[in-house]
Amino acid sequence: MYFCIAIVPMKKVVVGLSGGVDSSVAAYLLKEQGYEVIGLFMKNWHDDSVTISQECPWLEDSNDALIVAEKLGIPFQTIDLSAEYKERIVDYMFREYEMGRTPNPDVLCNREIKFDVFLKIALQLGADYVATGHYARKGVLKRDDGSETYQLLSGLDRNKDQSYFLCQLSQEQLSRTLFPIGELTKPEVRKIAAEQNLVTAEKRDSQGLCFIGKVRLPEFLQQKLKPKKGVIVEVPADAQQYQQTLPVFDDKEAELAYHSHKHKYVIEDGKVVGQHQGAHYFTIGQRKGLDVGGTPEPLFVIDTDVEENIIYTGQGKAHPGLFRKALFVKEPEVHWVRPDLALAPGESMRVKARIRYRQELQDAVLYKIEQGLYVDFDEKQSAITEGQFVAWYLEEELLGSGVIS
Repeated sequence: MYFCIAIVPMKKVVVGLSGGVDSSVAAYLLKEQGYEVIGLFMKNWHDDSVTISQECPWLEDSNDALIVAEKLGIPFQTIDLSAEYKERIVDYMFREYEMGRTPNPDVLCNREIKFDVFLKIALQLGADYVATGHYARKGVLKRDDGSETYQLLSGLDRNKDQSYFLCQLSQEQLSRTLFPIGELTKPEVRKIAAEQNLVTAEKRDSQGLCFIGKVRLPEFLQQKLKPKKGVIVEVPADAQQYQQTLPVFDDKEAELAYHSHKHKYVIEDGKVVGQHQGAHYFTIGQRKGLDVGGTPEPLFVIDTDVEENIIYTGQGKAHPGLFRKALFVKEPEVHWVRPDLALAPGESMRVKARIRYRQELQDAVLYKIEQGLYVDFDEKQSAITEGQFVAWYLEEELLGSGVIS
């Protein structure tokens, strides 16, 4: 008697081994689940014309990634993505800061490098998936017609949830992605690493740009954006423009346009209290680096004017110049992780939203118009910053995001 046994090929996964504990445990878990695992370390920087950091953490990280791969018995190699990283991340950062905007390189790195360039390399190696050590989860909705829709869900560890950093991913990218530690907490991840005697078990979490390390931003920016002396102006909390009576609006769009509009300042709105070396080095909400003392409360940047090279500041975290109730995302910058839920012009949706990583989710309403999308918060938000990303959620699912105008 003969039996026919169907052999199901092992699914191949390429893991982005960063040299940290999270990606190390992600690789271990995938191997335990029966995947064929390959470890790749991304080298993202070796441009001698621009120094990102005086430290060289990527060398140590690469060595740790190699040691983990050897411990797990998986193939390992380093890939050089520095040309793509310079073009898509670093050059973009310089352009944004030069225009007085504040980019988010971590979100961009995920969209442009980890889940684009890196993903394509993985597919060329015959991989079915890529995996990372992000604290996020993927859900799958199966349709009646057999098609699948992918959900980007918050990590189970609310203190470490990194879904915000993944807010620009597409359905195609999610279809090829695994998040092995999304159901775990950080202490659980470290416990697994310790039990497996992984060299990264007690390693501190990395800081700064992804796969590069900590960046001293002023020194970094000064290499391309030359210092230029300007004045620091302090605007009092009782300035005239903060005392204006709320106008009567003809329609909702006019009201949203008003609430999303930034205050426009001139020197006469306050008094000169110091000097700076370049308005493009500063961002809204920034406190450090102003070097102005003698005020009852610390000064915070409430606006920067890169054309006139002026920084406007206000005393204290409660200064009215820091707050806005709404923001706007231009149409080309609106991105839906769930395109099936995208709003048409005239439609609205109540959501939770955040304008920065680790911010508590805020109650808000999305309003779609032809030119883009308004996010109208129930409560005024501090330091809404051009160039950063706003992300919106329904319960634990991240539905979409956009660059703040």
